[in-house]
Amino acid sequence: MPILTSAFLLALAAMVAIRYWLATRQLAALRRHRDAVPAAFAATITAADHARAAQYTTARLSLARLELLWDAVLLLGITLGGGFAMLDAWVARLHWAPLAHGVATLGLLTLAMAAAGLPFELYTTFRIEARFGFNRTTARLYLADLGRSLALGVALGAPLLALILALMTAAGRAWWLYAWAAWVLFGLAVSFLWPRFIAPLFNRFRPLEAGPLREAVERVMRHCGFSSEGVFVMDGSRRSSHGNAYFTGFGRHKRIVLYDTLVERLVPGEVEAVLAHELGHFRLHHIRQRLALGFAGALLGFAVLGRAALDPGFYTALGVPDPSAHAALALFALVVPVFTFLLAPLGSWWSRRHEYQADRFAAEHAEARLLASALVKLYRDNASTLTPDPLYSAWHDSHPPALARIAALERGR
Repeated sequence: MPILTSAFLLALAAMVAIRYWLATRQLAALRRHRDAVPAAFAATITAADHARAAQYTTARLSLARLELLWDAVLLLGITLGGGFAMLDAWVARLHWAPLAHGVATLGLLTLAMAAAGLPFELYTTFRIEARFGFNRTTARLYLADLGRSLALGVALGAPLLALILALMTAAGRAWWLYAWAAWVLFGLAVSFLWPRFIAPLFNRFRPLEAGPLREAVERVMRHCGFSSEGVFVMDGSRRSSHGNAYFTGFGRHKRIVLYDTLVERLVPGEVEAVLAHELGHFRLHHIRQRLALGFAGALLGFAVLGRAALDPGFYTALGVPDPSAHAALALFALVVPVFTFLLAPLGSWWSRRHEYQADRFAAEHAEARLLASALVKLYRDNASTLTPDPLYSAWHDSHPPALARIAALERGR
């Protein structure tokens, strides 16, 4: 058995075993703590809300464990099981030009994988989310979103794939450097276009109307020295009752977006504090850091792919007998997450560090007690567990646990 095949199987087995074990620990922690609200939240979270959060997290995590096993079987079927090779051979019967052949094969692979995961997505949306009162998506809206996402994926993804495949076959050994530059430009272009042209395809955005909330928002923006194209309220309630806030775009085209569900549940001072937290990510350059790290990681990935694509053993070790540019791209995208899984705790730690920093920034530009009260409402209304397993949280969670986050805010008062 080739070394790469053995390494892939061992890495996949380790990834599945670790993720399943961590999920099992999380489920045990939920069962252990579901009947007792942590003392720090006893005055703000009822026992019923705490139990509901445990039940909601348990339902989602139990399904996630099944999906983890299904995804592993699917990955083995596509690679070592010969699934990609059969799909490639089927497309070859159409006798299209190599570039069209490659784009079609990758597109059909993406579509097939999305279809394989659709039952889990449907069950999550229309059973779990509906059972706990979060889902507001109708079947008609879901299908419309699915159609728009597919059309957008074709409109944006097909040209990018065609460009990268063309570079792989015609730009010489340094193709990966040109492909990386194209990837970076594509990412920046999508980030620029998203707020004005892409996001409105899925949601409606209206300017935040005059009143106490707008005054609070404008006050914190002035305090933070932040200017934007505007503050908008998004109709997130059309699909879910979950609440959130974010900002998007670059330069003069930055936008602040508040979910209508968030506006409904928080008082103006709490929205001001939440917004100060989001602005903290911007002022502390977290967004730039994450973009830079993402682009650096992509550069490393394209460089490794540039070498792997030249080795016939790379293809045969992963179940593909005939080397090609599109096969190299597909196999690399499929197997890299398996080998980089052990880096997940580092990414989670870095993200949590940014969250603490943004909380401190918010406490300097708004009231820490209002940020804490807003977070408690969000934990309660989103049915977020207050008692995660420490190892599970350290590995997976991009945000600090509720107890640690609220305690840090209280210490900083």
